[in-house]
Formats: sequence, structure tokens, C-alpha cells
Amino acid sequence: MFERMRSHLVQQLQEIRDAGLEKSERVIGSPQGSTVAVMEHEVLNLCANNYLGLADHPEVVKAAKEALDRWGYGMASVRFICGTPASLKPCSANRTPYSATS
Repeated sequence: MFERMRSHLVQQLQEIRDAGLEKSERVIGSPQGSTVAVMEHEVLNLCANNYLGLADHPEVVKAAKEALDRWGYGMASVRFICGTPASLKPCSANRTPYSATS
């Protein structure tokens, strides 16, 4: 039974490739910016959430390094299970007015 399903999936994947619909992974070899290095080419980066240009801003990188040294890499689970880090409380308080609906 598995072989029948495997054969079906292999066929579907090949049809996707043949139709030009397969999306291959593009490895970015540079910091995020308006341009990035992809497969040894410098390309315009139109698909990032870095619209403010802060992903590699020196002050943001410095603050991230300081936060990493102080708080560690991150939570071991969701806030509901582990608790809320003190560092996130001011952020939550500041966004509350924006999350209300009218």
C-alpha cells in the first residue's frame, strides 16, 4: 500500500516540476538589505519584511547582541507554558492600544 502512495506522490511532484511550479530554496549569503547575495549574484530583495531597513542596522544588531547576552536565545516553549519574560512586558503594554477593535 505504501508503494502505491509513494508512486502517486512521486508522480504528482514530477507534474509540479514539469509545470514549472516547484519553488526551490534560495540560500541568502549576505545580511538582509535592499539587495542580497543569492547563488553568488547580487539581487534586489523585494520579498523581505525588512521594509524599514533595520535588519542589519548597526544599532539594532548591537541591541540584539546585548539582549542575547542578557536574556539568552529565547523561550524553551510558548509563553503560556513557560511564562512571560520580563523583557516582553513593556512591549505588550505598548501595543495594547493598537489591538483594540472598534
